[in-house]
Amino acid sequence: MVISKMKPVVSLKQFILKQEVKNLYRDIFRAIKKVPGKGQQEELKEWARRDFRANANDTDDLTIRMHISYGKRFLKELQNSLELSR
Repeated sequence: MVISKMKPVVSLKQFILKQEVKNLYRDIFRAIKKVPGKGQQEELKEWARRDFRANANDTDDLTIRMHISYGKRFLKELQNSLELSR
């Protein structure tokens, strides 16, 4: 008897949400690199990692979308703050 260790198949909707989350994660870390001061950068990176890990097991599409919109708002605020500080 052969036991398969295949990953579960995800729907197109879930795949797209997963890509949105990954892109948001990357964008947040790119923006954090522009923050002056290594200490502040590290603090923001740890906060972002902790927040993403805390919500990694969410499976409800609506909940995930809510987290994505929260993350996008944070990213926009961070980018605006960086622009103003120049």
